[in-house]
Amino acid sequence: MIAVLKRSASQEDKDQVIEVIRGENFEVHPIQGVEKTVVGVLGDPARKSNLKEKLETMGAVEKVVLISDPYKLTSWNFKQQKTVVDLGDGVKVGGDELTVMAGPCSVESREQIVETAKIVKAGGAKILRGGAFKPRTSPYSFQGLGEEGLKLMAEAREETGLKIITELMDIEHIDVVCKYTDIIQIGARNMKNYSLLKAIGKLDKPVMLKRGMAATIKEWLLSAEYIMNNGNHNVILCERGVRTFGEETRNTMDLSSIPLVQQLSHLPVIADPSHGTGRWELVTPVARAAVAVGADGIMVEVHPDPQNALSDGPQSLKPKNFNLMMDEIKAISNSLQSFESKERKIAYA
Repeated sequence: MIAVLKRSASQEDKDQVIEVIRGENFEVHPIQGVEKTVVGVLGDPARKSNLKEKLETMGAVEKVVLISDPYKLTSWNFKQQKTVVDLGDGVKVGGDELTVMAGPCSVESREQIVETAKIVKAGGAKILRGGAFKPRTSPYSFQGLGEEGLKLMAEAREETGLKIITELMDIEHIDVVCKYTDIIQIGARNMKNYSLLKAIGKLDKPVMLKRGMAATIKEWLLSAEYIMNNGNHNVILCERGVRTFGEETRNTMDLSSIPLVQQLSHLPVIADPSHGTGRWELVTPVARAAVAVGADGIMVEVHPDPQNALSDGPQSLKPKNFNLMMDEIKAISNSLQSFESKERKIAYA
């Protein structure tokens, strides 16, 4: 449940409410809104009615709302303002501007990652993606450069100013990944790795959680719940397609999940059409569609020489195709902002 405090509530009032909640052995998740403070309460459902009665008698509490959704912290009931993940230097995910993450599937060399970083920055990307630890279906495929790859990404960041995102595969690599990256990516294979989710929930580092290959929306949001329940509320969701019976594409891109999740959750949602399709010629059309249905950002794979890429070459865009995609999705994003502005004017007229 959540306790909504009155606008006039002081810090002392807030502290008293939190003390009462903790005194009943419930977890507390305060959220400071623009106008009001909301306190999320998690614990034994059988004992919530007693706590609800206590909170309702406190003068600083405006109302207490029981949340029936299985996902509590990710829902709009918990937080009435959309989450915006601020990476610093004006880079935000979930804000008014479309955010683009781009780069190679794997870091292969200094020349490759720095060249790609310069290309995607020139095209308008704000975040450089690249894999240092790679989860591969075959044990004989390229597994990544490890910490050396992270160092090369950090060099690319120094040269370009781009923020970086890379995948964390297991708990033993948490310290080294956190040392170099700005956003931790949890891949589709680890969406249900609950020990890992709990561990990154204890970090003060933004997290992007990809949807599992066969995960429902409910399961996806509950995985985000694991992270948030451990204290880390800087979570970004990423739709990357689900596995179906089709063989013509790598996955089936579920574009409907983007507006659906945005109705259910305050977390930002981005789309990954590279993994969603597995074919570079489909990446731009699906990216256009994702922006059109309201995605907060796009993640794509870009490589200066896809034919010789060590991983995911067939789904990587060449620089010229990346620039074309950027022009097209920017045009759609600008049109949507204009449309939404007109809608608001009509609504308030």
